[in-house]
Amino acid sequence: MSDFLVSARKYRPVNFEDVVGQQAITSTLKSAISNNKLAQALLFTGPRGVGKTSCARIVAREINNFKINDDNSYNIFELDAASNNGVEGIRNLIDQTRIPPQIGKYKVYIIDEVHMLSSGAFNAFLKTLEEPPSHCIFILATTEKHKIIPTILSRCQIYNFKRITIDDIVSHLKKICEIEQIQYEDEALNQIANKCDGAMRDALQLFDKVVGINKNISLQVVLENLNSIGFDAFLEIVNLINKKNIPDLINRTNSILNQGISGDLFLSGLSSFFRDILVSKNKLSHKLLKLDRTKISKLSDLGSDLNYDYLIEYINILNEAEINFQKSINQRLLIELAVLKISSLELDNKKKKIKYKLIPISTFQTQVFKSHFSKKTVQKKSKPIADINLTDFETSTLSLKSIEKEKEITDVSSNVEELEYNLEKNISHKDITDTWDDYVNKQEYKGRYNIASILRISDPQFKDNIIIYSVPNNTAALEVEQEKQNLVLFIRRKLNSKINISLKIDKSINKKVAYTNKEKYELLMKKNPIIQELKNQFKLSI
Repeated sequence: MSDFLVSARKYRPVNFEDVVGQQAITSTLKSAISNNKLAQALLFTGPRGVGKTSCARIVAREINNFKINDDNSYNIFELDAASNNGVEGIRNLIDQTRIPPQIGKYKVYIIDEVHMLSSGAFNAFLKTLEEPPSHCIFILATTEKHKIIPTILSRCQIYNFKRITIDDIVSHLKKICEIEQIQYEDEALNQIANKCDGAMRDALQLFDKVVGINKNISLQVVLENLNSIGFDAFLEIVNLINKKNIPDLINRTNSILNQGISGDLFLSGLSSFFRDILVSKNKLSHKLLKLDRTKISKLSDLGSDLNYDYLIEYINILNEAEINFQKSINQRLLIELAVLKISSLELDNKKKKIKYKLIPISTFQTQVFKSHFSKKTVQKKSKPIADINLTDFETSTLSLKSIEKEKEITDVSSNVEELEYNLEKNISHKDITDTWDDYVNKQEYKGRYNIASILRISDPQFKDNIIIYSVPNNTAALEVEQEKQNLVLFIRRKLNSKINISLKIDKSINKKVAYTNKEKYELLMKKNPIIQELKNQFKLSI
């Protein structure tokens, strides 16, 4: 059996200074231990491979002043909650806590993947976790904090571990390369760090895989063994897209996929490449790019030929393809279609309803926001075309419908002002009622039965070119007020006279609504008495 030890174990942190990318947590733990203010229960939560278990072991050694090569098995107990997730396992643990440590000051219980415990085990653990013996400290570790019941969380001091940054991973890999005397390229280590999604353990596993092939870590070796696509490959694809060379673009895309590159990784990588081009267009955002100056310069040259609208649409198309990738039966066709959409995209600014606009750099530099409105764009406040006299009328209702109608009302007001009226024309009450009924009938024909029924509550009164309309309550008045602009315009055009409307609330109005068949029949009888003869002639029943 080989004595080879993987780098994740060989270079596991042995003190707080060795932990990578978690300086805030390690400094807090170190200070708590030195001041003897460490809580009896700690919860380490975060993604995989970021140092949760390593920090738990370091805490256990530090509080007992153990050396690294000491036999700590009598004091430090590591349990796997996935295989001991029942109530019986927790009861055995509770029984062990009653026995004081044989050496050192504390017994430390490290429970990994604690979210795997059953609800019964959690409940059995509550009392001991809240008030353990003075010689016991519990350290819980989990990748899924949301699965832990709140009563457990409230009894623990929680430390949230973050993903390790690419710079920190690369720096750690360089130290290992110096120790192992391994030649490397910076871009190769960057590629490994980008592949591991912020997990140091994953980065070290990929590192071992590459080192096992060649002691000289080059970018080409990394790309071949990690199923990754290099910068130059994406650069070639983008150039073909800009030239709209569709045959070569399809061939190059398929050649990349034929190398064993996963389709979703191709879509994600191309989307990230366009994102980098978008970021490179502004010098203030170059710090977001984890690339050398030469590559940033190439991205800037590409960005100068592409406007923001195109880049955002490219990323949007690739994002949709990535979402639908797993659901697609013909995944290669989906990738080819996405690339074809990008290469054939033409934006028509006249038909395009939404246009992306970039905030100028000067806005961020000076933090001064200037108004873009000129005197020509400022609209005059339109004069009211109707006087409203609402007794005890109060409302604080703001609806989406009223906001959407704001433009329509403005247009109606401008049309009303442009009309020429016959001021000498005599308008009778019958003209008003006929026009009013005509408008109500048109609303019923459009299916607007609510406003039609409100406009039939009472008879409109007419005096001095003002229609006085009475409604029983504030709600009805609000509905008529929203409809008033269109109603006034209709009446003025119909009668060719400048007529206004005044609303009045009359709570004495009590319109009887016909509900039963008999009430409906009596209502029809009042409007048209001949219905009675029709009923008798055909011997109809109600």
